[in-house]
Amino acid sequence: MNSHRKAPFASVAVILVLSFAPSAPAASDASASAIPLAAAVCPVVYPVDQSPSDRGYHYIFYGNAFFINKDGYLITAAHVLSQLRDSQPYLLLQLPMAPPRLVKAAVVLIDQDHDVAVLRATPNPFIGRYRVNFLHLAIDRPPQNHDVFADALRPSRLKSPYTFDALIEDRPAGRLLEYRFTPLDKGRPDTEIFLFNHDVLLGDSGAPVVSTDSLQVVGLVEGRWLHGSSFIQTDATQKQSAVVGAVVPIHYAIALLAQNHIVWEGDSSAPASPQPSTVEQSPQPVPLSLVAASYPACVFSGADVVLDAAVDSAGRLSDLRILGGDNPFLEKVLAAVHTWTFQPAPSAEKLPATRISIVFQFSGSFASASARQPHAYVEQLAGASERGPQPLVDPEPDFPRVKLAEGSVILREQVDSRGQPDSVEVLRDSQSFSALTVAAARQWRFAPARHAGADTNSEVIVVVIFRPSVVSTSPAISKTRPLHVN
Repeated sequence: MNSHRKAPFASVAVILVLSFAPSAPAASDASASAIPLAAAVCPVVYPVDQSPSDRGYHYIFYGNAFFINKDGYLITAAHVLSQLRDSQPYLLLQLPMAPPRLVKAAVVLIDQDHDVAVLRATPNPFIGRYRVNFLHLAIDRPPQNHDVFADALRPSRLKSPYTFDALIEDRPAGRLLEYRFTPLDKGRPDTEIFLFNHDVLLGDSGAPVVSTDSLQVVGLVEGRWLHGSSFIQTDATQKQSAVVGAVVPIHYAIALLAQNHIVWEGDSSAPASPQPSTVEQSPQPVPLSLVAASYPACVFSGADVVLDAAVDSAGRLSDLRILGGDNPFLEKVLAAVHTWTFQPAPSAEKLPATRISIVFQFSGSFASASARQPHAYVEQLAGASERGPQPLVDPEPDFPRVKLAEGSVILREQVDSRGQPDSVEVLRDSQSFSALTVAAARQWRFAPARHAGADTNSEVIVVVIFRPSVVSTSPAISKTRPLHVN
């Protein structure tokens, strides 16, 4: 419980692992609206006794997990399980009018890069008498200043807890301060996290972070962020703590679930009924969960990365072709798109993969004297019978020369069979920069997509990433890395 990882820098971001929360009782067969949110949360523990005492089983407490469907699947932070090493994890679950009980948890999937794990309770507590609930996952990314709260459980005795001891619920609430990219462990690719202005407690790791408006899960607790935030106010009138919570967005969990065909409650990715399709043209993929990439450290020149990819009937990217881009930009992009998922085709349909184009445009430093000139491309895959729309000219948005934070805009652009932009949808907003990005995207020109050798309509996902001026007062982002402590 007190083990930790060593940080490679003397000055780094520090994140403490944690957990909270008890829940009010409710029958497992009651409607979801009648069951408290905290009934979906349960401590992840390891029993150390072979037989119970008058206080129940003695156990070690590691963190939290939360149910996502009635099949008994849960999500937690992967580092919670790493503390268990090769031991069998258990869940501490409540029963009506009876002491809590330990239930085995099978480890189903682990994404160590983004610190997400999927568990499954055995036997399924939803078909028993347990007080359990499930939480819905949010597809939309919450904006800055959005109100959120964590919901976690921890034993009343952190030292030497027993199963008969009371559980304490804690619901730290705050607002979303900002998004950042950081590696969650040494040697791992960058993960996008968000900070919210409330401290988190020992044991909160893996607990759900919920939108106050929708009551859907927008992330899971990663720990405590001690490096600082450009949005933290030091004015005495604000009376805001310099210690904030760090959260892994639910995007990474959704990607893990979707790529492994695990359906969560509230998942609307699959159509309610099969939709008719034609032989002549594949349907357009609909993004389910996308994330941008971090701007490489100590690079201010700007660059483009162009990919051509197939979206298969399961909603996954496949057959990825690299049409343009070099490191360090390319490696950042490939790490990001590896987590992308799209809505799968109707289960009754046997549809071929649809090809799309993906363009990451890394805008140059805002300290630059002038905007980068539009990039003119040579048409790629000229003889291919299957391809996405290929960019020929991509004007860069005319961003202001001063910006104090790194950010990004993600667009879904429909391109017609003549290579002209038909419509532009904002998938990821960034305050006033979205309008400038959309205006530039409407000026892009493409070689049209091809399906079965004929020009056709298709789509391109455009990700524009801008970075602050070199004279920005924002703290360095690229060298921060969390330190997990359970």
